[in-house]
Amino acid sequence: MFSRPTNPVSHRLARFAFFLACAAALIVVACGPVHRWLGVDLDLVLIAFRYGFYAATAAIALALATVIPTRPGEHRRGFVAAVLALAIGVAAAWSPAQWLLQARAAPRLNDVTTDTARPPAMVVTQQMRKGAANPPAYPGESAAALQRAAWPDIAPILLPLSPAEAFKRVDRVAMALGWEVVARAPAEGRLEAVDTTDWFGLQDDIVVRIRAEGTSGSRVDIRSKSRLGESDFGANARRIRAFTEKLRAEQ
Repeated sequence: MFSRPTNPVSHRLARFAFFLACAAALIVVACGPVHRWLGVDLDLVLIAFRYGFYAATAAIALALATVIPTRPGEHRRGFVAAVLALAIGVAAAWSPAQWLLQARAAPRLNDVTTDTARPPAMVVTQQMRKGAANPPAYPGESAAALQRAAWPDIAPILLPLSPAEAFKRVDRVAMALGWEVVARAPAEGRLEAVDTTDWFGLQDDIVVRIRAEGTSGSRVDIRSKSRLGESDFGANARRIRAFTEKLRAEQ
């Protein structure tokens, strides 16, 4: 004869926490493909993403509250459900938590450049931005001030190379970073590319400008601009930093 659990409330709460964690994980994981492949509006997807995070944190709280009352022994049940709810809840909450922290830390910018006075101009990528929520024009001094306050290290890159050699290095680095190069104009000292995120499929446009500096060097400027969103959560600044580091290290 089966014995009844001595902790029926904790057992039910642990099971509820497990199902809630599974639902939260499903919501969080589905948000990216739903936007990327089904074209659901990004604002709606981000709302669902945020509520998926709330559901995951609720599941974590319930799991923590029930994991001890349901521990094995004396006909107690629900311990496995509580442990699984805790693990799945933490996994589901991790990515949204990272996004929320980045959103809090980053200024409301979606256009970052090493030259705020004369940002590299889009040519091919400007044509590709038709229908994008963010216009291709640089926002101006207000954006420049926010950028200087947030990322004072973002500056032009000086290389001891001729513009022709610098262009070749820029091209190699762009390919190594996985960007889709959409325009190469070495005579104009301009390279344009698109970088697409793996999960949400968000696209940012990139322009790199190479100019002669002094008698034998080059100055490289880069601009990275998101097509959607008032804030890029710092993605464009991270992209420019990665490009700068790799360009300087490239031999």
